[in-house]
Amino acid sequence: MTESDTRALVRLEADGEADAEEFDLLARRLRAELGELDVDLLPVPGELPPGAKAADPVTIGSLMVAFSAAGGVFPGLVETLREWLGRQAGSHKIKVTIDGDSVELERATSAERRELIDAFVRRHA
Repeated sequence: MTESDTRALVRLEADGEADAEEFDLLARRLRAELGELDVDLLPVPGELPPGAKAADPVTIGSLMVAFSAAGGVFPGLVETLREWLGRQAGSHKIKVTIDGDSVELERATSAERRELIDAFVRRHA
């Protein structure tokens, strides 16, 4: 990846019933799935949990995802996040932010999700 690549902040927000262990497991699963895409997963600068010695994006539930604007990687990233959420038992959310523009992905009707995601992808594709 290069400096000109697009970077998106991906933040997992587990539902209120998830404890720290479940949150860690969810974050690790999400990170593993994103690792299968043509993206670079980077630590989020300035985010350290209390007592941490180094930034561990899994622990804090945030990842900086760098990808090339070419080749349709962004729509694939958003679709992967949407599908991942759909397979989870809880009502978790994922917030994706690019250049201050954010979209929150959560359980909604298919039509609502599609409309929201399509508008966000058009703005950044």
